[in-house]
Amino acid sequence: MSSLTTTLPGTWRLLSRVVYSAAGERRSDPAEDTDHLALLYYDRAGNFAAQFMKRDRSGPVAAAPASAPNNSRSVGGYDAYFGTYTVNEAAGSVTQRLAGALAPENVGLVVTRRMSVDGDTLIVRVDTTSPQGEAVVRTLTWQRAG
Repeated sequence: MSSLTTTLPGTWRLLSRVVYSAAGERRSDPAEDTDHLALLYYDRAGNFAAQFMKRDRSGPVAAAPASAPNNSRSVGGYDAYFGTYTVNEAAGSVTQRLAGALAPENVGLVVTRRMSVDGDTLIVRVDTTSPQGEAVVRTLTWQRAG
């Protein structure tokens, strides 16, 4: 099996975002149940960048709540951040240190995500909380784009 350090670098395009309870039940989350465009980049030198956009921003976009644990905050239906990353092979996780972010309070944020790569598919699991305070796992599925 290839290491995450070897298989993670590249450009990734978002396929889906779903939210599950700690017990594995799918949860509806208005912030996550919208159609998003997103790109994620990892290079071999330890740099990364992420861009997320709600596909339809033609109408008013509700202000995003303050960031939940292990999560950044979008502004106007858009989220972007970049920085450095390290891989913990034993834990199957990646820790990202945000050097820059669209939301000023996210600059300097350190987040850890569980990740796995299978061929051209990247699965990212974010342990966080819902707007109602329930512990949830946001699961993002990505396809290699380059």
